[in-house]
Amino acid sequence: MARSTTRRRPAAPAATDGETNPKAPCPCGSGRRYKHCHGSGYGQPVLRPFEGLPGEVDWVALRELVPAATARLTTTEGRSVTLASVLPGGTAALVRANGEILLGVQLQTSSDDVSRDLGTALAAALEAPAGAPVDPGPIGAAGSAGPRLQELLDLSAPFKVTVHDDFEFWLEGADVDATARASLQQANEMVMPTVRLDGLEAAYWCRPTTERGHVRWVRPEPEEALLDALARLGAAEQLSLGEGTRYAGAFRALGLVVPVWDVPGAVPGAEWAGPSAELHSRLEAALAVTEPLDADERRARAGLLSRQVTLR
Repeated sequence: MARSTTRRRPAAPAATDGETNPKAPCPCGSGRRYKHCHGSGYGQPVLRPFEGLPGEVDWVALRELVPAATARLTTTEGRSVTLASVLPGGTAALVRANGEILLGVQLQTSSDDVSRDLGTALAAALEAPAGAPVDPGPIGAAGSAGPRLQELLDLSAPFKVTVHDDFEFWLEGADVDATARASLQQANEMVMPTVRLDGLEAAYWCRPTTERGHVRWVRPEPEEALLDALARLGAAEQLSLGEGTRYAGAFRALGLVVPVWDVPGAVPGAEWAGPSAELHSRLEAALAVTEPLDADERRARAGLLSRQVTLR
């Protein structure tokens, strides 16, 4: 038989004195091999890109959960900006004819630092003439060259989210043709009913089907502490939001954990604020416990981990 022409991949070069072996664990403590971490030549991902911004949990919610919402931002120079969950065509930013800036948090592509992506777009919008297209340059996998949001925004300004039933805020009374109106109508038909629960930070109800709704809650706590607290409640059968509800699981998003509960779809979203507030009180008490988990709580924690995924 003819000799195979397939060649074996050459072994990674051994480290010389003073260098790190490419196959060794990265000295940064990430748990990955050096060649896939700081030795890769690429910038390291920013796990919590919105950390340090007012309302970090709601920034994550607008990025990952909420279809149609806005919030008011203020720059360090005092200029007002409207943050939107998404803008037409997934564009990063636009400047209206009256000079108003809109910044879209849900981008078509992102780099390993979403804050820098959005900061790059905002910096370009601040320099763009009214009504002119915003050209921030490359944003996404190649990396963004501009400042981070934390450098551009007034960090003392409050962050208050307004959830909308549709995308009419895109127009704000602007004159549009029939084609644009038809596109808006098509986008509006895809909006999932969503309610921000009163009195709670970054807790949102949504209804993907008429039979079933979800309460999705972006939590600010470190993952390990939150999982321990949820496990304590689970072992004590105190993790639901009441009759007909169940804890469905959680996902990680931009460095934070988002627990999800299944709830009956027939119950209006605003009515889940009370049960969620009661759960919040139980969770706060569980977070304050410092004793190690017992056997039942460890089993509950293992079950929670099996229902947790990471959004990328």
